[in-house]
Amino acid sequence: MTEPTVTDVPLQLHRLTVDAVLSLLCSAAGALALVWLVYERLAPFSGIVGFWLCWYVVFLLLYGLVSGLQWGRRVLADRVAGVALATGGLLVLVVVANQIGYTVYRGIPALRHGNFFTETMGVTGPLDPLTSGGVLHALIGSLEQLGLATLFSVPLGVLAALFLAEMGGPLARPVRVIVEAMTALPEIIAGLFIYAVVILTLGLEQSGFAASLALTVMMIPIVTRASEVMLRLVPGGLREASYALGASQWRTVWNVVLPTARSGLGTAVVLAMARAVGETAPVLLASGFTKELNPDPFAGPQLSLPLYIWNYVRYPQPDMVARAFGAGLALMIAVLALFVLARIIGGGTPGELSRRQQRRVARDKAVQRRAEPGESS
Repeated sequence: MTEPTVTDVPLQLHRLTVDAVLSLLCSAAGALALVWLVYERLAPFSGIVGFWLCWYVVFLLLYGLVSGLQWGRRVLADRVAGVALATGGLLVLVVVANQIGYTVYRGIPALRHGNFFTETMGVTGPLDPLTSGGVLHALIGSLEQLGLATLFSVPLGVLAALFLAEMGGPLARPVRVIVEAMTALPEIIAGLFIYAVVILTLGLEQSGFAASLALTVMMIPIVTRASEVMLRLVPGGLREASYALGASQWRTVWNVVLPTARSGLGTAVVLAMARAVGETAPVLLASGFTKELNPDPFAGPQLSLPLYIWNYVRYPQPDMVARAFGAGLALMIAVLALFVLARIIGGGTPGELSRRQQRRVARDKAVQRRAEPGESS
């Protein structure tokens, strides 16, 4: 008589079952009832934030207790951690959606009019309706200042990251310390630095170029730190294979390291641009304020979207506040466009060939196949 074989059935911790859903809902309802009774009736507490914070803590405790009684200690930690991470992500999503929705709600009256993106505030006063005035001068100023700052900061930041990740040496530690210190630099300090050095010392006037220099000071450490992390993620075997084929260090960096880390470098650039595009203090100190369109970043004051928002949101007139929220919505759209552009430029995952590289590989294979019959003959 043969003994029955025992097969191991894997335990699926994240399988969604009726028991799991009911445990989650009952824990949430029980926590809500208990916190309401204690918070509103028994204890002298008040405040909506404190109420929901207490509910969340009690909910996790009740859900952990129910999970421990139902599935055992082995599943308890996984269930509680999964619920905590899921609710945390949901909370962040709700906060972001609330901010975007509120900005759209307050700014959509201004965006309904086509003149908002085609006119400036040169001839528009606080009492003029939304059919007059717009954000054209601030939008062009932001794009020019951010473009110049990116042009200045990305090569310097990537070169500094290459020095830290590929070269090293005795200067690597002080350079890294300086970069980390600049990361925590307040943005107004960067504006004061450019104002003192470029405007007061060198005698240049307030302009979009000066504002771009202030943004460059803020973007360089972000690009450097993020790029260094991405460069260190490149497998060392790729470098060793390149060296084994006789390539020099600069050829290895140019043809192996940088193409492999291009998507991560694109992300680093996007992070720096997202930090710089919303700054107000450096632009106010370095570029000044104007209501007119100034397409030349090297001469005269030039406005940006954050400075436009900061100035007009303080007005008591509802139309001026609507213009400020409309500019905020335009800033969100510009940041989204920059993210999409960076993803297109950065490519796919690290190590994935671009379309140009795929065409080159296919062309080389076709040439090799055509050459094989001639070699055999």
